[in-house]
Amino acid sequence: MNIRLARAEDVVDMQQANLVNLPENYHIRLWIYHIVTWPQLSYVAEDRKGRIVGYVLAKIDEESEDKSADIHGHINSISVMRSYRRLGLAKKLMLLSQEAMATVYKAKYVSLHVRETNQAAIGLYRDTLGFEVANTEKGYYADGENAYMMRLDFKNKF
Repeated sequence: MNIRLARAEDVVDMQQANLVNLPENYHIRLWIYHIVTWPQLSYVAEDRKGRIVGYVLAKIDEESEDKSADIHGHINSISVMRSYRRLGLAKKLMLLSQEAMATVYKAKYVSLHVRETNQAAIGLYRDTLGFEVANTEKGYYADGENAYMMRLDFKNKF
């Protein structure tokens, strides 16, 4: 297994992993925008043949109008192909992205959204990585399912 920074030429394969594994999908322009704008934050996992089997797509959140608000990162999407799960790839991808958020961009924390029913992902985020549920966003997903907005503070982490 090889984990490396994502490149623009990886976008089609990253998007394919997203389409296979997740109900939420993004337009290809969003993928490219993230990789070009925050090139240190998104990573891919490759198998021995160089095929992308997992990724994390992340950004620095710039939406706050409060100029005194802390800089923070956001995980837009993470996915690992089914046959490569339970190998620690998702954890490694997340930790690399989080470390870059904290060291390169001086982010104070990272946030993400997860479906209330996605117990496997919640377990990874909460139990393995230390995220906490900050709030519930009703009807967040297109199908009406609620999302937990989870957050991990970087204080004393990196």
